[in-house]
This record gives sequence, structure tokens and C-alpha cells, in this order.
Amino acid sequence: MNPNPVPNRPSRPAERLFDFLALRPGTIGVLGMVVLVGMGERMAERFLPIYILALGGSALAVGLLQAMDNLLSALYSFPGGYLSDRIGAKRSLLIFNLLAMAGFALVILIPTWQAVLVGAVLFISWSAISMPATLSLMYTVLPRDKRTMGVTMHSLVRRIPMALGPILGGVFIAVWGETDGVRLAFVAALILAGAGLILQQRMIPDHPVQPKSPGTTSDACKLTPEKNPVKLYRRMPRDMKGLLVSDILIRFCEQIPYAFVVVWCMQVIAEPVSAIQFGLLTSIEMATAVLVYIPVAYMADRTMKKPFVTATFVFFTFFPLVLMHSQSFTWLLGAFVLRGLKEFGEPTRKSLIMDLAPEDCRAGMFGLYYLIRDVFVSVAALGGAFLWMVSPQVNLWTAFGFGVVGTLWFALFGRDAKR
Repeated sequence: MNPNPVPNRPSRPAERLFDFLALRPGTIGVLGMVVLVGMGERMAERFLPIYILALGGSALAVGLLQAMDNLLSALYSFPGGYLSDRIGAKRSLLIFNLLAMAGFALVILIPTWQAVLVGAVLFISWSAISMPATLSLMYTVLPRDKRTMGVTMHSLVRRIPMALGPILGGVFIAVWGETDGVRLAFVAALILAGAGLILQQRMIPDHPVQPKSPGTTSDACKLTPEKNPVKLYRRMPRDMKGLLVSDILIRFCEQIPYAFVVVWCMQVIAEPVSAIQFGLLTSIEMATAVLVYIPVAYMADRTMKKPFVTATFVFFTFFPLVLMHSQSFTWLLGAFVLRGLKEFGEPTRKSLIMDLAPEDCRAGMFGLYYLIRDVFVSVAALGGAFLWMVSPQVNLWTAFGFGVVGTLWFALFGRDAKR
């Protein structure tokens, strides 16, 4: 008898493809949910700055919306991870989807910019609150050499609604106007979220936490998920803290102009674009990201992850500078290709976070990481509104400066996961 049997390998082409892409029954259920909920969300959420301005809100209200997105992403990430560790991914995702649907309904029923801000409390950070649960599920069902690919497939599938949603949302605005069009997009979002909720409950397996036998100390977070972020922070590895610092600086670069990119393209530049053209630009951005995801994941699982994360930070840094010099649809095409390339190593970065986190409480540690990061970054989004009121150029130059510092920090002090 061979003491080291060779594991069974998929023999059919379709099976080999599914194995290569890390597609398992549990992960397919997650990905289907992401497409349905994300499609509805992106049809409406991407045009919220225009919607707020059409309803009488100011640039400060737009900046407040983006600041809320970052702050709520921070505040929701840790309880999202804790709840996943506590009751399992399937149950926690059910709760998160119901909250998002309630936010959609509020915006539909009350057409005021104040109602948008209130509804956003429930839906705008759905990705953040659900991310620890989905990535923890990926790491539960996938072997080590497929985890970066699994996280990549999650990121790739998320880009499908990011690419198609804004186009559909732009069509809604072109047909029904900036107010009714966005409200009808939220109606579609509510319907699709309901379909996603049904799909996730039928296809995603429930993975209850299975505590080890008494006397085991390595799985403290599994036995009793840590609800105190200060205590959990003490367990955060030093290399993970270094990644966190550089990530905060890079997100300042991204979030300072983020909410105003659509305003820049549709209202500020010499040759403003239409809503449909902006949706097309977003689709080009997502298509660019999709094209680089899988080859990068394949290489990152087999080599080092730091070079791919560093390249991502470089693309983040140069987008605001290129955007500032793009004054027509033709030039914006190149800018949004660059914006798509900033996703070059984003799944690898998420995988690096999970690799650096203690194995016994990955979801909670991932949530804590995003809690800390996005609390700081929420300040950048609100500050971006004041910089925009000084001038759009000041906003974009400031973002570029933070990107340079963040990239240099990670290049000099960032560490890779031990293999």
C-alpha cells in the first residue's frame, strides 16, 4: 500500500476548469449572491452624488455620503466578522441582506436627499459588513493553494455588477431623469436583493462553529469569538499592522476624490460626458480589472504577494493625476483603464490580510483590520469635500500626494506572508 497516495485530480475539462478557478458548491452560492445583490446596488449607488444634487443637496452632502460610506464600512466590518464567527456565514449574510433591502425601500418611499443619507446607513456598506463572512467562508472550504484564487473569484464576480450596473443605471437616468430614474433603479435593486437572499439561503451551506475539545487553547476565538476589538488588536501580527498603515494612506488617495469622480466627468471637464458614457467608462474600468485578476491570482498563489500589492498601490497613486488631465471622453477612456488596473493586486491584498491573520479568528481579525482602516479613511472622504470646494485640482493633487507616501511606505516596510 502506498503510504503517500496521489490525490484524485479532476479528469474532465469542466471539472479541471472549476478546480483551477476554486469553484466549490459553497463558493458558487456566495458568488451568485454577490452578482444579484451587487447588480441592484450598483445600478443606483454609483449615481447617488448626482441624485443628491438633483434633490437639492450640496457638495458637502455628497462628501458626507462618502464619509458615511467609509465610516460605516469601518463600524460594520468588525461586528460583521464577529457575527460570522459567532453564528456562521449563512445566518449573518441573511441579516446583512435584510438590512440592505430596508435601506433600498426607504430611498424608494421618501424622495429627499436626507432620506438618502438615512437609507445609506442600511445599504451603502453592505459589501463591508458581508466581506468578513464571505472571505471566511472561502478560507473554510478551500485548500491553502486555492485561497488567493477563491478570493480573486469573489473580487472578479463583484466586478460584473460593477461593470453592468452603472450602464443600466445610466439608461434609467436617460429614460426617466435624474430623480425618477435613480428611484426606479432602487426598485430594481430591492427586487434583485430579494432574489439574492433566496439564492444564498438555498445554496450556501451553513458552517456552524465547531469548538474543539476542552483544553485546546489555540482556537480561543472559535470557542468564544472576541467581541472586544482592543483585545483582538493585541493579537494582530506586526506585519499585518505594517500593511494596515500603508493601506490607510493609499485609501486616502482613493477616497479624497472618489465621490466627485462622477461630478468631474459629467459637470467639470471641458467636454462633459453623459450618464450612459460614464456608465461605459465604469464598465471599461471593471473589464480591465477582470482581465488581470486570474493570472495575478495564479502567480500570487505560487510566488510572493508583495510585488503584486505594490503594483496595485502604484496604480492607485497615479489615477487622480491622470484624471486631472482628462478633459474629454477619449482621454477618460485611458484614465479609467488605469483605474481598472488599480485592482491588479486587490484580491491578493485581501488574501495577504487573511494569511497574516491568526487562523483561529480570521473573520474577526479581518473585520478589525477594516474597522481601523476605514475609521481613518472616513476623514479623507469628508475632507475631500472641503478640498473640492477649494478647487477640484487641489482635491486631486492632495490625493496623489497621499498615494506616493503610501506606496513608498509599503515598498520599504511591507512584508509578505510566510509560506
